[in-house]
Amino acid sequence: MYQEIRSRQMEWEFVCIDELVPPDHFLRQVDKYIDFSFIYDKVKEYYCPNNGRPALDPVLLFKMMFIGYLYGIRSERQLEKEINGNIYYRWFLGLGLKDKAPDHTTISFNRHNRFGGTTVFQDIFDEIVQLAIHHRMVAGRVLITDSTHLKANANKKKFETKTVEIKPKAYLEELDTAIAQDRQAQGKKP
Repeated sequence: MYQEIRSRQMEWEFVCIDELVPPDHFLRQVDKYIDFSFIYDKVKEYYCPNNGRPALDPVLLFKMMFIGYLYGIRSERQLEKEINGNIYYRWFLGLGLKDKAPDHTTISFNRHNRFGGTTVFQDIFDEIVQLAIHHRMVAGRVLITDSTHLKANANKKKFETKTVEIKPKAYLEELDTAIAQDRQAQGKKP
């Protein structure tokens, strides 16, 4: 029986990735309402149109970073692995089943060299949030938490409302920390 299952994995199949993504998946909603083409205007001054090898599509790069931010993927290396193994992410990025996700070093290089010292990430993030608000995807009225249940000595009638602001810069700093730890673990220079 096991061999039969394994042999089925070696069969050729014609598959439409679009059919593999559920109609109610969150990334479908993002794709439906958020037009990422504005990114080209935001980054055009950082790309040379007629010199060197073709650059990684900036929309692909920022959508990858967006996936990492949305799903709490805290390292570029892990982001590359997750994209290579997740059909939903691949669909959102426009990658086929045989396409490899851009290497984590390409993401890092672009973040540090091409866009380092700029406000591009914050500007793009702000624009995405504005588009999400415009399409009523984000309103700031609902709090979503994980469903971990803990026994606590807490007064349910007394609570304090706090507003927490997390900027993309904090996410980018976490990615830098992951890179530093990875380099140290491999015995490389910072």
